[in-house]
Amino acid sequence: MGLIVQKYGGTSVGNAERIRAVAERVVATQRAGNKVAVVVSAMSGETNKLVELARELGGETPPPREYDALVSTGEQKTIALLSMAIQGMGAKASSFNGAQMGFLTDKAHTKARIKSIDADRIHKTLDDGAIAVIAGFQGVDDEGNITTLGRGGSDTSAVAVAAALKADVCEIYTDVAGVFTADPNMVPSAKKLSRISFEEMLELASLGAKVLQLRSVKFAMKYGIPLHVRSSFSDEEGTWVTREEDVMEKLVVSGVTYNRNEAKIRVRGVEDHPGVAATLFTALSEAGFVVDMIVQNMGLDGATDITFTVPRDDYEEALKLSKSVSSKMGAKAVEGDESITKVSIVGLGMKDHAGVASRMFEVLAADGINIQMITTSEIKVSVVIGEKYTELAVRSLHAAFVDDGAEAPVAES
Repeated sequence: MGLIVQKYGGTSVGNAERIRAVAERVVATQRAGNKVAVVVSAMSGETNKLVELARELGGETPPPREYDALVSTGEQKTIALLSMAIQGMGAKASSFNGAQMGFLTDKAHTKARIKSIDADRIHKTLDDGAIAVIAGFQGVDDEGNITTLGRGGSDTSAVAVAAALKADVCEIYTDVAGVFTADPNMVPSAKKLSRISFEEMLELASLGAKVLQLRSVKFAMKYGIPLHVRSSFSDEEGTWVTREEDVMEKLVVSGVTYNRNEAKIRVRGVEDHPGVAATLFTALSEAGFVVDMIVQNMGLDGATDITFTVPRDDYEEALKLSKSVSSKMGAKAVEGDESITKVSIVGLGMKDHAGVASRMFEVLAADGINIQMITTSEIKVSVVIGEKYTELAVRSLHAAFVDDGAEAPVAES
C-alpha cells in the first residue's frame, strides 16, 4: 500500500462533470490499495470572480486580511463538491480547509509562507479508510486569521502536505501531459520529458515555465518528495521530477523557456567608487522590488553604467525610485525598457559539455537577434533580447539543441 497525494488545478475541477471525473480517478487510486489525500484549487475562473468583487468594493488594493478571507472560499467550494462526488461513488471522504488541517503560516497576507502542518488529523482520516480532501492555497496564522499563499499556492500546499505525511509521491494533475522541452503552443516539435531533476525544474520554474510553481519544487527537493506531473484528462504517464541521480538521460539541454514579465532599467554615468551599487540596490530592496539580472560596465571616462531587470509589473515604480536615488548619486541619466524578454536554456548536461553558451549565441546571431544581457549558472544560460524576437529565439534554440540533438553541436570538455 502506498500513500499518495494528488493535486488538481482549476481546469481539472472546472465544472460538475470534471469534478466527477476527478472523483472517479481518486476513488480508483484508493481502491488500488493506496491511502489518498487530495489537494484542490478553486474551480477555473472562480478566484478571478472573487478578485473582481474585492476590487469593486475594496478598491485596487483591498484590505489584505479581508481579501484572503474572500478568495480562500473558492477552494472551500471545491473540497465540499469533490467530497460529495466521492461519497456518491460509495467511498468515504472528509473535506478540510486550511484551519481544519492545521496549516500554519506566517502573517504575510496574500503571500504567506508555510510554517508547519499538523498531519495527525489527516493521518487519522486516512487510517479510517477515508479520502482526505484538502483546500489548497490557504492556511491560518498564529492568531487564526485566514491567509493565502499567492499565485500557484495550491501546488505548494500539495507538496507541503506530501512532505508532512511522508508520502511516496505527489501527483500534480493539470491540463498538460507533463513537462515539455518548450511551450508546445509556441514550438510544435516540443517533446515531453519522462524525467527531469529537481535542479532543472527549479531553473525552468524560475525562468518562466508555468507547469509548476517555484516554491512547490523547492519543497519537493528539500524533503525528497518525487513529483509526477500528468494530465487529469488521460491515464498516460507524465513527467517525473526527482533527484539528479534518478535521471538516467542527462540531456545537454532539457528545456528552452522564456519570460516576458521582464523590464530593464539602466543607470548611466555613475561615478565609480565603492558603495555606489549598494546605495541603489539597497533602496530597491527596502522598497520591496526583486531585482533579477545585473550588469555593470566601466566607461572610458571612469564612470560606470549599471543595468538591471525587474518584473514588468514593478517597472514604473522601480524606474521612479531609481531616478530619485540616481539623481542623488550624480548619475547622468536613467533609462528604461519594457519591451524585453528573457530566454533561457536549461540542462544537467551543461555540467559536462563546453561550448553550450557560444552555440546559443551563434544561433541567435544567425537570426539577427541582439543579446542585451547574459547570466549563467552551472545548468542554465539566460539572455535578455527584444520582446519581438521571443518566438523566433525559442524556436531556433529548440531546433538547435533539442530537435537536432544536443550532442552534435556541442564539444566535450
